[in-house]
Amino acid sequence: MTVTTNSTFVDADLSTDLAAAALDMARRFHAGATLWVLSPQWEPHAHHVAVEFVHPVIMGKRALPSVALVEPDPVAQARVATQPGDLLMAVASADQPAVIDAMRRAPAWGARTLWIGSGPRPPAGAADHILWVDSDDPMVPATGRFVLLYHLLWELTHVCFEHPGLLKPEADECADDVCVTCSDEGRLGEVVLEPAEPLGQALVRTAKGEEWVDVSVLGDVAQNDLVLVHAGTAIARVDDGEVDR
Repeated sequence: MTVTTNSTFVDADLSTDLAAAALDMARRFHAGATLWVLSPQWEPHAHHVAVEFVHPVIMGKRALPSVALVEPDPVAQARVATQPGDLLMAVASADQPAVIDAMRRAPAWGARTLWIGSGPRPPAGAADHILWVDSDDPMVPATGRFVLLYHLLWELTHVCFEHPGLLKPEADECADDVCVTCSDEGRLGEVVLEPAEPLGQALVRTAKGEEWVDVSVLGDVAQNDLVLVHAGTAIARVDDGEVDR
């Protein structure tokens, strides 16, 4: 019997992306992360990914906590569910408003993001890991190619667990209280509570948790606004498409 394979399903670039994503996921799971999955267009994919990761790769291996987010407002659901250190995965095309919004807010929630899809790609930096099928065929989501990607991701994540040395987090370059490299950068934050009085402080959620932040530089802010926080002060608003990773 002759077996033929289509090597274009997973080319060298996508293989590299899968390996990097799997290592990142393994480190996060090792540290206690939960994987949250949304797929507004193709809800069965969200369920499939969640079941895949909860299911041990072989008997005796660990189940990895994973939950499908399938409420009508997946961004609101992700906001409530996601904790710092978690993983947020989307299986969707690049033009899905809810996915775009969730991906841009995830850094403020402290979540690492992955985006699986096909067709036109999201902009660079739209997610921490973009695993993309470069095809204009609208039937790709129904052909099994997405399933192949997240099956490989699941298996490669478990492969990483077989090498405990890989699970150590990368050395933090900013070991001192004040980092020369990043001291001028702002942290992405999402407004939780507006100031109770003019020029007061707002409660803002960042990857490090919730903190009271001076928003007087910006004036009025509203719940769920995205801002850049530096030295306890919101120094800028973040509009659509302005989140850089």
